[in-house]
Amino acid sequence: MTTQTDLTAQIAAALDFITRFGGIDGAHHKQWVLDQVVRSLSHDYEAWVKAYEDGEDGRHTYEWDEGIVP
Repeated sequence: MTTQTDLTAQIAAALDFITRFGGIDGAHHKQWVLDQVVRSLSHDYEAWVKAYEDGEDGRHTYEWDEGIVP
């Protein structure tokens, strides 16, 4: 079970990651930052990506991009 303290620590770590890497130039690098934050905050990354990609037009309505490591 995840405690409030655990959630607070996860959020703080995600915000720190954004602070350190979010200002790097290039949309592909910023997308990598978003991907890393999703990985750190989601309990099931693959399920989150599937839910993101499946939209009003069915499977693969949208495409998740993992970005490029700076």
